[in-house]
Amino acid sequence: MKRMIIGTTAMFLAASSAYAGDIGVTIASNDTFLAVMVQAMKDEAAKTNQPLQVEFADADVNKQLSQIQNFIAAKVDAIIVNVVESTATPTITKMAADAGIPLVYVNNTPSDLDQLGPKAAFIGSQEIDAGTLQAKEVCRVLKEEGKTEDAGILIIQGVLAQHAAEQRSKAVHDVVATPECNFMKIIDEQTAQWDPVKAQDLMTNWITAGHKPVAVLSNNDDMALGAVNSLKAAGWEMKDVIVAGIDATKEAMHYVKTGDLDATVFQDAVGQGAGSVDAAIKLAKGEKVESPVWIPFELVNAANVDTYLNKN
Repeated sequence: MKRMIIGTTAMFLAASSAYAGDIGVTIASNDTFLAVMVQAMKDEAAKTNQPLQVEFADADVNKQLSQIQNFIAAKVDAIIVNVVESTATPTITKMAADAGIPLVYVNNTPSDLDQLGPKAAFIGSQEIDAGTLQAKEVCRVLKEEGKTEDAGILIIQGVLAQHAAEQRSKAVHDVVATPECNFMKIIDEQTAQWDPVKAQDLMTNWITAGHKPVAVLSNNDDMALGAVNSLKAAGWEMKDVIVAGIDATKEAMHYVKTGDLDATVFQDAVGQGAGSVDAAIKLAKGEKVESPVWIPFELVNAANVDTYLNKN
């Protein structure tokens, strides 16, 4: 069932003529990574003058369901969904199937991935891999710095109802449980809902509570940068704490270059966005598409950050 795609963006950019009707797109929120992904959708659609109707759900699952109902009522020819909550996908899949409208999930893994059927598809990345790459890199750096005695770490989680947050956090726990990295001790983990301001507030609360982590692992870059800003405001020297994110946004990679962020994990926003539009067009034409399509995550640190600066 699973098919690993070794390449990234170029694998999805095969030319295809536009479908006559609109494609409705609903996006969970407008964070930094998703903004890049949406732009990639628009760029890909523009190549063939394919109409897109893009809506943002503002992290509200009911709002997203309403947007999908509106797309169905408007008789769009395909729907692309970056889902707010993975648990809502069986309902969304049924809504689209009952209406006979092709459906493409992108980025956030649907909970019914194995039951999507021939007129639906998913394009994204294995979230467990992102958290594993992140946690193993933190483990490696802590060992390199000789911090292997009860090394306290904090985990900043995304929206807990989303597959990405659950799997990225689980991966950290799995790595910490290994003999190679069990010197890492999880002090606390809480959600900041993918939001940098909430992450900054959370980090400030942890500092006020007296927590002194040697590392902070965030489920995404926006929250990692919020944690960095809080630590710096509290007078911490960033050389004394390892901070890692996920997504490899442009801002995060700048922080890696300055040394304020120790690592991130590249997630191909362009590949996911362009690939979802390409799949939606093909499904609307009645063509078959591969599903799921897995785009690999890749570790980014100070040693290789320059090679990723123009990718997201």
